[in-house]
Amino acid sequence: MHKWKNQQKGRNMKKIMKRKLSSNLPIRKRKTQRRLLRREKTLLAEGSEPPTKDTISLVNVDGGTFPEVSEDRHATAEVSTSGQSFAVEKSPQQNGAPCQEIVSAAGGLGVGTPKSEHSDDMFCDDIFGESPAGVRRLGKGDELKIVRSGLHDNWDDAEGYYVYRFGEVLDGRYEVIASHGKGVFSTVVRAKDLKAGKDDPEEVAIKIIRNNETMYKAGMGELTILKKLAGADPDDKRHCVRFLSSFKYRNHLCLVFESLHMNLREVLKKFGRNIGLKLTAVRAYAKQLFIALKHLRNCGVLHCDIKPDNMLVNEAKNVLKLCDFGNAMFAGKNEITPYLVSRFYRAPEIILGLPYDHPMDIWSVGCCLYEIYSGKVLFPGPTNNDMLRLHMELKGPFPKKMLRKGAFADQHFDQDLNFHATEEDPVTKKAVKRLLLNIKPKDLGMLLTTFPGEDPKMLSHFKDLLERIFILDPEKRMTVAQALSHPFITGK
Repeated sequence: MHKWKNQQKGRNMKKIMKRKLSSNLPIRKRKTQRRLLRREKTLLAEGSEPPTKDTISLVNVDGGTFPEVSEDRHATAEVSTSGQSFAVEKSPQQNGAPCQEIVSAAGGLGVGTPKSEHSDDMFCDDIFGESPAGVRRLGKGDELKIVRSGLHDNWDDAEGYYVYRFGEVLDGRYEVIASHGKGVFSTVVRAKDLKAGKDDPEEVAIKIIRNNETMYKAGMGELTILKKLAGADPDDKRHCVRFLSSFKYRNHLCLVFESLHMNLREVLKKFGRNIGLKLTAVRAYAKQLFIALKHLRNCGVLHCDIKPDNMLVNEAKNVLKLCDFGNAMFAGKNEITPYLVSRFYRAPEIILGLPYDHPMDIWSVGCCLYEIYSGKVLFPGPTNNDMLRLHMELKGPFPKKMLRKGAFADQHFDQDLNFHATEEDPVTKKAVKRLLLNIKPKDLGMLLTTFPGEDPKMLSHFKDLLERIFILDPEKRMTVAQALSHPFITGK
């Protein structure tokens, strides 16, 4: 038996050594490749599998412990910080025993993916469009051509987006060096600040608002909120993306921000695809999110579009900041609309047509925290009607007072306040309504996959935090002050 094992190890090592090192690689990369191969050979000789997962270690920032992600896919699976061992990616197996994963069969509750969300709802613009992690620096000939007409230069495309050029200098200061993508309201580029001072960042992100009256007005509203938030956070400690300045260029309002590494959606794709991040990392990000929400509340601002795409992290992955205030508004009597906030993160009071306030953003953060931990969307409803169904599958029936007051409740509930699910007839393909009675709530803990090595007490606190956030009645939902003092955040 031992002889057979030794022969198998020998075969595995031969396979490794047969891998050819590319002569096209730089000398440094070839040396790194050789080192990794030697590492794999050693591990196989010891009877271990070579590690292939990304890891996050904890680092101390401003007195707080936050996750730091290692992008070396052959880094050791665990690191030690302050005497504690910490790994970022959840391992589905430990000592050969598979972990128990419980998946809900409740019509997709807790098992959705971001790709299933359509973009035809209102207010789904992202400040940085495509993730900065996917930014492609432009090469020669990549820039869009400018059409010249008569005596006037037409700098815009047919939809009012500014047609920038690679190497173009905006406002005599910012040289365009990369594209960040395009959203509903704007084009976003990365630029080099040619006049950066000692304490100014060398690279910035510039949001170029579309050239039309409606977009300009919306941009000015965002500018007012950005100035309010920045003015109340002079030391840049409230985890909102740092607003630097604004200017007008060729009839476009331009907003200048610090340029961060990638958004949280990209972090999930890269380090926690389908299984999420380690609970310690979730706690660190959650604390920073709640600090940002507290700052918004103190300034009387509603974000109105909190989701992983609108959270940016720095290169070390240990600082998270809330971004994209294009849909933000001051709290108060605002227009009732069923399409505020991206659908998967939309609070029930929005869908029912009730007045909304800060609890709306708390609900969105709860959806994000579940997604960060599990790698899955909690409420992946393709329509508002499906969203309400999923809300009830988790929390049970809505309070009758909410249904009586909701301006849009009659679109989903009958006169007896019974819910009618809108479904597609498999034969006719037409929408039909089906009466759903006695919807029993699910245990949130059954949706949270248990992974080896997780602290049971911390996981219990996390579940309790989410239970308090996902209260259907916004008046009874957890506040940001309560969240910051919750045991999951404080660790006490």
